[in-house]
Amino acid sequence: MIGLGAPELIIIALVIVLLFGAAKLPELARGSGRALRIFKAETKGLRSDDDTKISAEQVDDDVIDAETPPRRDDTV
Repeated sequence: MIGLGAPELIIIALVIVLLFGAAKLPELARGSGRALRIFKAETKGLRSDDDTKISAEQVDDDVIDAETPPRRDDTV
């Protein structure tokens, strides 16, 4: 962590408490948790969409291969 020790983290925590107040910290943490949960759900949805798209493209390629008649080499 970029050389942050215990004293530095304690000072940062105290500054945060002074800026936001002790009463607002649980609300701030709850809001951050909700935002992180939504972000994770959206990225998971994007990944599953990509996986679905890839598998659909593979199915399309398989269908095209099945519909295309085999090429014959007519050279004699």
